[in-house]
Amino acid sequence: MSVTGDVAEMQGLYGAFSFPEKLLQRIWATGEFVRDQLTTIDGQRVTIGQAGKWNLLGGPDFKGARVTIGEGSERTGDVELHLRAEDWANHRHAADPAYRNVILHVVLFPPAAGHVTRGAGGEAIPVAALLPLLHRDLESYADDAAVESLVDQPLDEALREWVGRSAEELTAMLREHAKTRWQRKVRDANRRIERLGWSEACHHAALEILGYRFNRVPMLRTAARWRLAEWVRRGVDPDVAWAAERESWSVQGVRPANHPRVRLRQYATWVRARPDWPEALISAAGRVFEGAGVEATRTFRHKNDLTARRRAWSDLVAGEAVGGTRWDNLVCDGFLPLMAARTGEDLFAPWWHWFSGDLPEGQERALRRAGVFGGRENPAAHGPLQGLLGWRLAREATSAGRGA
Repeated sequence: MSVTGDVAEMQGLYGAFSFPEKLLQRIWATGEFVRDQLTTIDGQRVTIGQAGKWNLLGGPDFKGARVTIGEGSERTGDVELHLRAEDWANHRHAADPAYRNVILHVVLFPPAAGHVTRGAGGEAIPVAALLPLLHRDLESYADDAAVESLVDQPLDEALREWVGRSAEELTAMLREHAKTRWQRKVRDANRRIERLGWSEACHHAALEILGYRFNRVPMLRTAARWRLAEWVRRGVDPDVAWAAERESWSVQGVRPANHPRVRLRQYATWVRARPDWPEALISAAGRVFEGAGVEATRTFRHKNDLTARRRAWSDLVAGEAVGGTRWDNLVCDGFLPLMAARTGEDLFAPWWHWFSGDLPEGQERALRRAGVFGGRENPAAHGPLQGLLGWRLAREATSAGRGA
C-alpha cells in the first residue's frame, strides 16, 4: 500500500484500487461505520451528536460538529479527516489559524503507538481511527463509490466498443466480470458474518437492501440500534425507527412504495410472520442447484424450477411480506452471498441466472441491443447486468490509469 497526498493506492483481491480522502469524508458524513464503538486511540468513547457540516472549501473538513469525548461534556467545533495521522503535521495545520477550533482528528488507518496530534497551542487533539469500524473492506467502499458515479452516465459511448462482437463472446466476457463482483459480495458476506454472527448479518443485510441507493446507511444504523431479537421479542415500532433517523432519510424522488417508512413497516410485518427467518434461510440453502453458469438461462431456470423456488423462498423466509423485484435484490445482493459464505457452496450459477431485480433500465436495454438478452433462451437475468456493471468499472479504472 502507498499513500500519496490525499489518495491511498492499494492492492485489492482483484487488482489495484484507489481510496481517496474524499471517500473517507463521505463515510464520516453519512455515518457508514459502527458509530457506537468509536473511540479515541487512547480508548476514550467518542459520542457523535452531530457530524458537522461538510466543508468543501478551505479549512477543516467538517464545521460545527458536536462531539463528546469520554466522560466530558459535549463540545462544539470542527473535525479534520486524513488517511494517515501524520498528514496533520505534513499539511502544517497546527500553524494555520483556520484549524484552531478542531476538536477531533479522524483518520482512516490507526496511527503508530504513542502518536499525538498537536494543535496550534501545543494541546493534544483527540484522534480516532475508522478502519476497524467499517462495515466492509476498503475495496468494497471504493467499488460502491465508483458504481454510484456510473449510475446516471449514458452507456452509448462505452457500448460502441462492442460493435462486431457476438452475443456469445459478450456473454463470456460479462460472466468473467460478474464472477469478480460475485466473489466480492461473498467476501463482504463473510466479513459481515464474522463481525456480527449469522442472524445479525442477515438482519443488517436485509435492512440495508430495503434502504435502496439513498437510505442504505440509516437502515444500517437502524439495524445496529435494534437487533433482530428486539424486533422479535418486543416488536420494534417502525414509526419509532423512522423517527430515530428523521434527519438522515432521503425521500426526494423516492417512489411511495420505496419510502423508507414503508419499507420499515414491511420489515416489521416480515419479522412478525417469520421471526426465525435467518434459520429459514439456511433451510432454503439446503436444496442444491443443478447446472452451471455457462448454460442458457431458460435451461437453468427450468431445470431448477427457479420461478417456483422464488415464490417458495419469499414465503419460507419472509412470509411473502416482500415480493417482486425488491425480493430479487434481497436474494442476489444479500441472501445468496450470505448462503455461500455460510455453507461454502459455490452459488454463482443461481446468482447469474436469477431474475434481474431493481437495476437501471438502461443497462437491460443495452444488453438486449447487444443480443445478450433476448428470445426464449436468454431472458433478462441478474448476472449479466452485474457483469456489465463490472465491465464499466474496469473500463473506467483503465481510463483513469491512462490519464494519470
